Amino acid sequence: MISNESLVNARFDFFSDELKQAVLEEGTVKEANAGDILIKSGDKILNTMLVVDGRVKIYRQDESGKEYLLYYLESGNACAISIMCALQNEESKISAVAETDATLISIPFEFIGKWMEKYPAWNAFVVRTYRARFDDLLLTLDHIAFRKMDERLVFYLKQKQEGFGDEIPVSHQEIAKDLNSAREVISRLLKKLEQLGAIELERNMIRIINLEKFLMV
Repeated sequence: MISNESLVNARFDFFSDELKQAVLEEGTVKEANAGDILIKSGDKILNTMLVVDGRVKIYRQDESGKEYLLYYLESGNACAISIMCALQNEESKISAVAETDATLISIPFEFIGKWMEKYPAWNAFVVRTYRARFDDLLLTLDHIAFRKMDERLVFYLKQKQEGFGDEIPVSHQEIAKDLNSAREVISRLLKKLEQLGAIELERNMIRIINLEKFLMV
């Protein structure tokens, strides 16, 4: 089994040795199973999380309970929104769920600001995190506002492929929920992609054959 120290060294190799040690000493390592809810909208944010291994889905809920997928956090990422909420002592405006089994390090909020002053690498990491998540949100907004549902679906499957490989464990209902669409619409579009040779459909699983020619970035 890979040690936490080895994972931090591998995922955050741009941190100084002193900063890596601080992360291991002050942070709390947590193991999450796929499907575990990590943050709920309205939670008081007292820490931020570093994704050491695995994949986390970030989404927002409206007043009616509908969910809107915002972006994914991969190994080596941090949640920019939780950093911002922790620094400003605010409640969370997003929810987070482990999409796969994941190893996380929870950093108490009192260290987030201190480390920005003490460690240049941490400051650069936080700024880069804000920029990366902002770009993710712009891309999501672009697809919601300007793309048709079939284009959004292909982009969504491509994102899933990056996390799971060519065999994606997902149901039509889950896709519909993430894309805020009707299950019947998603099933029809998936069937069309299958007929075009882009995917193969199985029960609660989609096998990617060739999405590239259908992908519009």
